[in-house]
Amino acid sequence: MAKNKTTENENSVADYLAKITDEKRRNDCTHIIDLFTEYSGFEAKMWGTGIVGFGKYSYQYASGHSGEAPLVALASRANAITLYLGTSFEQREELLAKFGKYKTGKGCIYIQKLEDISVDILKEIIKKSVEHKVSAI
Repeated sequence: MAKNKTTENENSVADYLAKITDEKRRNDCTHIIDLFTEYSGFEAKMWGTGIVGFGKYSYQYASGHSGEAPLVALASRANAITLYLGTSFEQREELLAKFGKYKTGKGCIYIQKLEDISVDILKEIIKKSVEHKVSAI
């Protein structure tokens, strides 16, 4: 079975941020990392080379594939800031309705810049996502 590439490691979050060439994007990511740290209760850690994760949980699929993943995370991608937050916590749709300008994917929320969203709603989504995943462990 293939080994997971995206695992927690000792790479520097500060170095990751320094490599974001767009100053506005770097500042937004720094602020979001501060919010994730405060509202998740976990320290920022690098996962692979491009994801900043907070906390971790173990999973195992019916296929037998297992591994660890961050409880919540973010990544600066070419087209957006990707927020990895829970998909099944209570009030998710209600909160997203008030969140602001975003797109969703397979469990990810994509934003262009921090001003496009409600920071207060992001705080709630972080807390509820972490609470939901921790209670399921």
